Amino acid sequence: MNSKGEKIPRRKGRVSKTDWLEAALAELERGGVDAVRIERLAEQLSVAKSGFYWHFKNRDELLRQVLDYWSSEFTEVIRTIPKALSGEPAARLRNIAKIIDENGLARHDLAIRAWAAHDEVAADTVRKVTNFRLNFIGGIFEELGFEGDELEARTRLFVCYHSMENAVLPTAAKRRQSRLWRQQLDLLTRK
Repeated sequence: MNSKGEKIPRRKGRVSKTDWLEAALAELERGGVDAVRIERLAEQLSVAKSGFYWHFKNRDELLRQVLDYWSSEFTEVIRTIPKALSGEPAARLRNIAKIIDENGLARHDLAIRAWAAHDEVAADTVRKVTNFRLNFIGGIFEELGFEGDELEARTRLFVCYHSMENAVLPTAAKRRQSRLWRQQLDLLTRK
């Protein structure tokens, strides 16, 4: 039965660890870390609560693995995408912006950062992810010949914009979004 007293149809087959992690991230988005509860996740996944224990020892382990998953699948994954690694630096920046948007790589950033405001382990993960992003993008701006404060300012602007754009700004039509990114990159890459 779910919270409304309705019978939940059970899935056939097992739910993967990734399914649990994705459900936990979705719940984190909806209600913060306190809303991430095993019972609620099982209900969303239409499985028995006992299925959780195939993958996780307890809720604390789930939460730590959510942080690892977010770090890996929503940031470090960029290192595995050829369009983000090869070509001219400005083209790579444009490709990275597109990859972030098309794959929703920043969609959980606000929820994770809100969690980090109250949890030192989450805060440590956010610091590591932020440093990875700054170093990765900073290296590209460095290839363009920027250094010192100019390098840091451009890097920070790019990272902050693409981490928070969809959460803060209304979504523009794809064609307009593409024009805005080109304008942004023109501003950031111009000496």
